[in-house]
Amino acid sequence: MNKNSCIRVLADPVQIRECKENLAALEDPISKTANIFNLSGNEVRLKILYLLHKEKEMCPCDLSDVLDMTVPSISQHQRKLKDGRIIKNKKVGQTIFYSLVEENLELIKPVLDTLLLQPNKELVNEFI
Repeated sequence: MNKNSCIRVLADPVQIRECKENLAALEDPISKTANIFNLSGNEVRLKILYLLHKEKEMCPCDLSDVLDMTVPSISQHQRKLKDGRIIKNKKVGQTIFYSLVEENLELIKPVLDTLLLQPNKELVNEFI
């Protein structure tokens, strides 16, 4: 095996090999999933995702008004979400509108749906 110390009596080398192979095969999806959770784990960014999920698209000025934050602060969060390919933008005249990249939100979508359906309930119990 390796240098890790363990008190188990018997190791299952087949299980260990299969687990390593499975993880290796899932390296890209696991990396993408970790990135989505990392980006959506910030409260402000989760609020932005929720608002975009609910409203379909919004501009930074609208998000700034709703979240009581400066436009530059909103833009920093949007940049991280855009770089992570969780949101996209389109320009209409002078205004830039942001929306969700649906195909990259499979994991966080149930959370956003729960927030939409139960805005006045205690949400902690919904995810435990």
